[in-house]
Amino acid sequence: MRMIFGLVLLVGIALAGGAVYLAKGQIGQYQARLEQANAAKALIVPTKNIFVVTRALKYGEKLGKKDVREVAFPVAALPEGHFDDLAVIFPENNDQPRVVLRPIEKDEALLAVKITKPGEDAGLTSRLEPGMRAFAIKVDVSSGVSGFLRPGDRVDIYWTGTVGNGNTRNEVTKLIEATIPLIAVDQSSGDVEGAQIARTVTVAVSPDQVAGLALAQTTGRLSLSLVGVGDTIESASDIEVNQNDLLGITAAVEAPQAEQEKVCTIRTRRGAEVVNLPIPCTN
Repeated sequence: MRMIFGLVLLVGIALAGGAVYLAKGQIGQYQARLEQANAAKALIVPTKNIFVVTRALKYGEKLGKKDVREVAFPVAALPEGHFDDLAVIFPENNDQPRVVLRPIEKDEALLAVKITKPGEDAGLTSRLEPGMRAFAIKVDVSSGVSGFLRPGDRVDIYWTGTVGNGNTRNEVTKLIEATIPLIAVDQSSGDVEGAQIARTVTVAVSPDQVAGLALAQTTGRLSLSLVGVGDTIESASDIEVNQNDLLGITAAVEAPQAEQEKVCTIRTRRGAEVVNLPIPCTN
């Protein structure tokens, strides 16, 4: 009986020791995993949602809602001027577009310094429609409408020069372009306060019009005429005035001359002398 009791005691002690060993191993593994979790947690970087661009944007492009998306960005590396609210980028009470001021690469953070405020002008390139070009015209107080031109106005462009050769040379003024938009006066593409005498104005025209205006500017004088709001001219080829029309001078018509009687002669020799003798004309 004592032997059985001793055997049971030994078995119990062995089982208890095994349980303690197993528990110690489990506790060690748990502590190791806890330490790993704490270490991984320490490596986790705090982030904040900000907006980046969805495609590469060039200077002068208009920014739309489809061009931005929200991403998580490390808090420690947040760039100055970032946007974290779509309503700030595109205000609900302002439908004026923002324009890109500096090139932005795809997935780059959208920053305030790289775009204009809603409706703010980004320069001449943002005012040019696709296919149009900017062309500068020299003006003075007389040809520039006494300094009352403003960006956004429309003007008619007249060319004055000399045409013809020799005795047929004549001064001509002709409307060569009608209702052309102005996009800048001197170096200003925004609002201009008061009347100022500009030296150049910049217009938005097609490449073909650029070639025509460049030739006109080198072969004659260009003058501008301010177009009223809503006024249009269908054709730029119908208005032309020359010096004779202006002064009412008409070309002199020569009086018809009396037809001279036709005389026919024949040469004949009389001795050593050759003389012309009149004879009746046959035709």
